[in-house]
Amino acid sequence: MEKTNYNQKLSIKSWAEDDRPREKLLQKGRNSLSDAELIAILIGSGNRQLSAVELSKQILGSVSNNLHDLGKQSVKDLMKFKGIGEAKAISIVAALELGRRRKSQEGIEKPKITSSDDAYQVVYPLLADLPHEEFHVIYLNRANKVMFTQAISRGGVSGTIADAKLIFQPAIQQLCSSVILCHNHPSGQLKPSQADIQLTKKLLQAGKVLEISVLDHLIVADKSYFSFADEGMMNA
Repeated sequence: MEKTNYNQKLSIKSWAEDDRPREKLLQKGRNSLSDAELIAILIGSGNRQLSAVELSKQILGSVSNNLHDLGKQSVKDLMKFKGIGEAKAISIVAALELGRRRKSQEGIEKPKITSSDDAYQVVYPLLADLPHEEFHVIYLNRANKVMFTQAISRGGVSGTIADAKLIFQPAIQQLCSSVILCHNHPSGQLKPSQADIQLTKKLLQAGKVLEISVLDHLIVADKSYFSFADEGMMNA
């Protein structure tokens, strides 16, 4: 009969399911995990002496369990721990950097769209000076504040395809109340084409069915824009 080596550390997979960080996150939510358990998910495994969670506790202990100080550690600093190679160290550094960026953006007020010029200011950096045509959508909440923008398609010099399903799917998933359509004309011509007009009518009708308002369609060219709403052309 094979004897159990009690000095051998068990892998995370052999732990009770309630103690496994990944399963714990799925079953009880991310707030139920300790800092060490979250880091253990990032590194995936420990070393021959320590489990992933124990190694994570050791790393945290080196900075007095202060995540702010951990965020100051470099890849080389983290690689000093046995079991932390370059890939694992990079994962920790990247995760903490994302947390820092999220924190820095918490105080940034999302822009509110009250006019076509407000919408233009949002998409101008995305569409200006492109040598090809792109179709983007601004997604808004009930207060007309920008929730996010998304590129729907990229085409050639003369056009791009805007699929209604691709446009409205993010709006449905994120519970957006309204959208603003935007695309550029690399030629510099602001006047909408017949295809632009037909597409706008089609999307207006689709929006009505889905109860998602299509507020405007902007055409960006050079340093100016054309607004369907301003021109009274937002009638399906």
